[in-house]
Amino acid sequence: MRPPENTSTTPASSRFVRGRLVGAAAIAFAVLVVTENVLFAVTGAPPYDAPIEKVLAYYQANRDAVAIESGLVALYLPLLLVFVTGLHGLLARRGGAGTDWSRLAVAAGATLSAIFVLVNVLQIGLALAADGLAEPTPAFGLIWQIHAAAYALALPMLGTTCIGLALATHASGLTAAWQRLLGMAGGSLLLAAGPGSLAIADGSPLIFAGLLGFLAWLVWLLTTGVRLVRS
Repeated sequence: MRPPENTSTTPASSRFVRGRLVGAAAIAFAVLVVTENVLFAVTGAPPYDAPIEKVLAYYQANRDAVAIESGLVALYLPLLLVFVTGLHGLLARRGGAGTDWSRLAVAAGATLSAIFVLVNVLQIGLALAADGLAEPTPAFGLIWQIHAAAYALALPMLGTTCIGLALATHASGLTAAWQRLLGMAGGSLLLAAGPGSLAIADGSPLIFAGLLGFLAWLVWLLTTGVRLVRS
């Protein structure tokens, strides 16, 4: 017969392992996203208001970089889903505090993943279409515009995910008050950029508000991931 003490320690040990896995997924996701954006910066990715000739030249010259960036997306999107769903499970096992907010984060995170897939598919399409083109075609320009619009619409979904996670983790006692404020601030900036999706897709500086919110969320992810791994 199993000793009584084993039945009490097993759930705690299981929660510890799950917590470390969820935390590691958050850290890995953040690192891969930063790596992707550094690669964009190094290769000189054009802004959305760049002339279409410059866009064509970029994708013709950086096909290998686009392949690497697409591979990073293929790695970090499953990690995002592991994090949001795993965190929801952890909160439910801790007594249910914050689970309503975590459900919102799961739904928004799934929607965000779908939009990021579209953004990445269109980027691959741009790299493939650019090969062999002597000058931009209307079809190439349309793909670029849809790519920009999809990225702009991803910002409010990211903001919803960020706010839901920040409120859920704080309600359950997993994160400190300053982390909640950081997550709320980042998510609010991302949501504020949402109504300007058309302007952002057309190259508006409003995108920098979304990028600042995105940076705040990455910091939140890293600190929360470390907290989960170490707790």
